[in-house]
Amino acid sequence: MDEVFRALGDPTRRAILRLLRRRDMTAGELADRFPLARSTLSGHFNVLRHAGLIVSERRGTSIVYSLNLSAFEETLAAVMELLASGRRRKGRMP
Repeated sequence: MDEVFRALGDPTRRAILRLLRRRDMTAGELADRFPLARSTLSGHFNVLRHAGLIVSERRGTSIVYSLNLSAFEETLAAVMELLASGRRRKGRMP
């Protein structure tokens, strides 16, 4: 869970996730959308992959990135659980 929050803490990584929400994209297609060195983007991809938020697949000479929807669902469930337990501690929920 810590890796997910770390990954989501960066605006570039959130932008990558928004793009991948629309469709799978190659590393080159993603790189064309950002004014960053490819090595910098590669680091962002690694953080997102390590957090389980994206998956990559080599297709010929390209790497195609996809959103890992099940990881998002798990993260959302965990955040909702955190919010619910916070309410219980404050006496707002039974």
